[in-house]
Amino acid sequence: MAGMPQFVVEPERKTKVIGAYDVVVLGGGPAGIAAAAAAGRLGRTVLLVERYGFLGGMGTAAGVTNFCGLHANVHGEIRQVVHGVADELLARIARLGGLNAPHLVLGKTMAQAYDTAAYKCAADELLLARGVAILFHALATGVAMDTPERIGALLIETKSGRAAVRGRIFIDCSGDGDLAAFAGAAFEQGDAAGDTLYPTMMFRLAGVDPHRAGDAWRTIPALMQEAEKRGARFPRKGAIVRPQKHPGEWRVNVTQVRNADGRAVNGTNAAELSAGEIEGRRQALAFFEFLRRNVPGFADAYIVDIPPQLGIRETRRIVGRYQLTADDVVTCASFADTIGVNAWPIENHVAGDVIWRWPDIPLVRGFNHLPYRMLVPRGFDNLLVAGRCASMTHEGQSAARVSGSCFVMGQAAGTAAHLSLVDGKACGDIAVDRLQALLESDGAYLGRDVE
Repeated sequence: MAGMPQFVVEPERKTKVIGAYDVVVLGGGPAGIAAAAAAGRLGRTVLLVERYGFLGGMGTAAGVTNFCGLHANVHGEIRQVVHGVADELLARIARLGGLNAPHLVLGKTMAQAYDTAAYKCAADELLLARGVAILFHALATGVAMDTPERIGALLIETKSGRAAVRGRIFIDCSGDGDLAAFAGAAFEQGDAAGDTLYPTMMFRLAGVDPHRAGDAWRTIPALMQEAEKRGARFPRKGAIVRPQKHPGEWRVNVTQVRNADGRAVNGTNAAELSAGEIEGRRQALAFFEFLRRNVPGFADAYIVDIPPQLGIRETRRIVGRYQLTADDVVTCASFADTIGVNAWPIENHVAGDVIWRWPDIPLVRGFNHLPYRMLVPRGFDNLLVAGRCASMTHEGQSAARVSGSCFVMGQAAGTAAHLSLVDGKACGDIAVDRLQALLESDGAYLGRDVE
């Protein structure tokens, strides 16, 4: 409106401190779950702050319903290579009847589907068993710095009002690098042109006839090609339509959400996200109608869930002491400061397609080490970053953003936070050999036994 002031001046105020903890974790996805669980197991007081009312990150909030990167093709043998906290979570999901057997992906590796409700409940149980405090419905809005190198408190907004949480160590598992960015950490976003991986609106169907559907995931791409010849248009190639634990329920991963200019929706831009949510649901409905009309077994299906948010693959990537690269992934790189492994290939969601780049399977071990240095932002004493916002290049992140790698990074960050407090050292200065020993004692696999 013409003449309207451009800014509102807010009065200075005091913000109530609602708690002080050894370790404050922002974000309740795989990285946050593992970080909080690891620090809690070591006897630390831990608060996990999550904006939703449940844990699981994109796996629940965006309806991913599939763990990728838990398995690797190791010289022709597909086996699980992510362990530790992930094992306990998987076991809890299985006890709730919500875990599928692993299934083959593109003939080269495995992924594992799960029920989102079971995941949410299992994650609650895991963290509570390890003494972790959880604050749901809390949105991070800033930080208070004690010094330029040291964060003093995380500022949050809740239904109870604005508050501050003090911590000795902070772990950013927000996915978007929010906490680190608030503190002034350097970050990158997208490729050289600023283009990020395209997001997807997942959805789930019920009422599928599994006998008539058969291996529909094999036949749907050809049916899409036939429809395109008749003039149909789809958001992208590479539809993933697979059954869940209960055979009449299937998940669908096929949409690709972009702005009017064709670029990927920016997951840190509220206006673009708002439009993207609407467009994602529109695409989901359109593809659902295609399935009902064209795919055997889907005629009586119905949408049982469109998740709470768009599935974001990439936003900020914090610049740390090392950036994991595409070359590290495809050459199965080794690092002396390994804290676990990434077993997923390059999965680059570009306009209209998904471009895969794999290591030379089965001639190679099928995984790369994840170095501790990628969790350590430059210029901070008490901050670690784990998950898809850790220090990686655009293409490196397209691989190591998946849940398996996030579990690895999170467990390492939570363990490193404990060591930093034990030794009174900055997070980046801890003894890596002691970190590795603690990780292995908690069941983690560091990938040092296979060349």
